[in-house]
Amino acid sequence: MGEQDREILRLAVPAFFALVSEPLMLLADSAIVGHLGTPQLAALGVAGTILQTLVGICVFLAYGTTSAVARRIGAGDHKGALAQGIDGLWLALLLGVVLALLGLALAPQAIAAFDPSPEVADHAVTYLRISCIGIPSMLLLLAATGVLRGLQDTKTPMVVAITANLANIGLNVLFVYGLRLDIAGSALGTALAQTGAGVALVVVVVRGARRDGAKLRPDRPGILASAQMGVPLVVRTLTLRAAIILLTFVATALGTTSVAAHQVAFTLWSFLALALDAIAIAAQALTGRALGAGDVAGTRAITRRMMWWGLFSGLIGGLALWGLRDVYVPWFTTDPEVRRTLAAILIVSALWQPINGVVFVLDGVLIGAGDGRYLAAAGIVALVLYVPLALAVLWFGGGIVALWWAFGGYMLLRFLTLTTRERRDGWLVTGATR
Repeated sequence: MGEQDREILRLAVPAFFALVSEPLMLLADSAIVGHLGTPQLAALGVAGTILQTLVGICVFLAYGTTSAVARRIGAGDHKGALAQGIDGLWLALLLGVVLALLGLALAPQAIAAFDPSPEVADHAVTYLRISCIGIPSMLLLLAATGVLRGLQDTKTPMVVAITANLANIGLNVLFVYGLRLDIAGSALGTALAQTGAGVALVVVVVRGARRDGAKLRPDRPGILASAQMGVPLVVRTLTLRAAIILLTFVATALGTTSVAAHQVAFTLWSFLALALDAIAIAAQALTGRALGAGDVAGTRAITRRMMWWGLFSGLIGGLALWGLRDVYVPWFTTDPEVRRTLAAILIVSALWQPINGVVFVLDGVLIGAGDGRYLAAAGIVALVLYVPLALAVLWFGGGIVALWWAFGGYMLLRFLTLTTRERRDGWLVTGATR
């Protein structure tokens, strides 16, 4: 294993465990709330979907900050890197306050859009409103994580994420069962755990800024620059969300068996994506640092190395999906038809995993390079071409397996657009800022 490989692992492994902690927190909430009753569990599903969408759209706070901070680190401007990070924190706080106020005001309307039963709606509005109080902390957590990743530190976010997970379980049990606050207790416990995590990482960043003499007060030009940098990444994220929503929409239209098998298959796909996303996070940090240092040859070398890592990781994940499906498929369902359908989907999913690995890595590389405009344009192109592929499954009476072939076609479109960009030099902009 070479120096590049060790550096990739140093960043990717802690990033993976931090990423895994997020779905585990949602799983813990579901397990605790599920024992309260079906209406509460359904309410958690509705309100949780809204929250995840809001926070997911704001993931640019982590990605954009990682790129900007890493560039300045590469250029040797540690003080400027932390100043850039502080700008990102102020943007996260402002955006978080706005979204929290909107959520508090519009929670009933947002829940009503899902057309739940009155009992489920009441629980969902309660959960959403309490959770909205924690949105500023969630966004600060994203931005602070991005700062530390840019500083080449993924261990601190990992430790904080794991600690927050444990705190979340303890607080949920205390509030839901100990104080008998029902679903409101779960929302409060999770909000407090996320607030603690956000505060912890912000303290780490602020201490670093003070140590290096970086400014802490709001800087309007810096905040606006961070916002402008995030716009293309928001577009990129929205195209991804749209593709996934369309996938679920068509799967639902294909019938109960199809959507049941699809739900399990997509859950497994998402878990494998966490490992690939961890490599992408390493790509963001290393690419930004190399370009900030003006090292084009080094950027090319680390990019090619990470592409191999993505390909290899995708191949291993695909082999596991394919080879072990007879072992784990029975864990998820006892329905023979769902099992057969799921096994067929997993074969298709397994075949596309190596392509997925390269896509995730190159996505991270171009984010690290600050090439958000290209990523936004490429995302729109891939989505526009994918829509007729997915809808054709309905038009021509295809099944759920055909839909997953179409989704693989979407990932192939992303692969083609990203590899085309990687081969050219337009994204290799050097210097402390892009």
